[in-house]
Amino acid sequence: MGTAELTTAIVQKVVLITGGTGSFGRTMVEELLQAGCREIRIFSRDELKQEQMRQELNCDRLRFYLGDVRKRSSLDEAMHGVNLVFHAAALKQVPSCEFFPMEAVETNVAGSSNVIEAAIRHGAQSVVCLGTDKAVYPVNAMGMTKALMEKVAQAAARRLGQNETRVSCVRYGNVMYSRGSVIPLFVRQIKARQPITVTEPQMTRFMLPLAGSVELVKVALLKAQPGDIFIKKAAAAAMGTLVETLQLIFGTKLPVVTMGMRHGEKMHETLASAEELSRAEDLGDYYRIPMDGRDLNYSKYLSEGDPLIARQRDYCSADTKLLNADELRRLLLSLPEIQAELGGATV
Repeated sequence: MGTAELTTAIVQKVVLITGGTGSFGRTMVEELLQAGCREIRIFSRDELKQEQMRQELNCDRLRFYLGDVRKRSSLDEAMHGVNLVFHAAALKQVPSCEFFPMEAVETNVAGSSNVIEAAIRHGAQSVVCLGTDKAVYPVNAMGMTKALMEKVAQAAARRLGQNETRVSCVRYGNVMYSRGSVIPLFVRQIKARQPITVTEPQMTRFMLPLAGSVELVKVALLKAQPGDIFIKKAAAAAMGTLVETLQLIFGTKLPVVTMGMRHGEKMHETLASAEELSRAEDLGDYYRIPMDGRDLNYSKYLSEGDPLIARQRDYCSADTKLLNADELRRLLLSLPEIQAELGGATV
């Protein structure tokens, strides 16, 4: 997706990013500033990270709004005059959501509804909601609430006309080196010469650089129809291979401790179900999954079916391209964060 296309879409626009002080928000802000965005509003409840971001970027096109997606009034204040919305605010830690599921519901479901409805009330052109592979066949509270976020977005899209706010979603797997993800944890343990703690070496996860998640959101912004879900095709890696490769990169041979799976974890993740892929549009590097636009005429559910579904396979991290150590090494070394940890040296 070229900068010229993004520039055309957002030049002189006012953009709101919920959860904007996170990994995605920081990277997206840089893209938007480069593309000529008139004003970027960062909406989050973390005043410390807002202040750090304000000082580091020191840009008069940034505006910071302290608030919580659970509170409609704070969203209304931030949403006034906004053209485009990227909704990244969420509770994302699987174990935390398992122990406090209603907190996940309040933020990921009710909060997402508040964001979408505020955008509609204020006449925003587009809302892109950031999702996760854990929403497909969810077994934990985080995944369940993010699946409901997608349903909330599609319910809003069904009732809106073509010339009203366009609501869409993206769905991606593990974002490499994002805040709270496993790679920074492994790197910290390696640099501290501590044993490396792995839940299960055979566990697989999709691997997507942060830049890839931003690119996916840009694709959705430019190409989405109401209610669409966009996913980016991605390779996967086993956790054991990830640990071995990081040890190779940093030149260590530390012991590896297998802890066992945590609350709510799955061995493998799925980016798209067979049912979704049976109606998806293949865009090369991406899939566009259109919204199921059927109404509540239940005769359609009883009398109509899709024989393609039975022949379609899920898009699962165990079945996709699995990166070997050399491929994973090249991918890891492409990350700016890994290069920074190495002091700019290439291994």
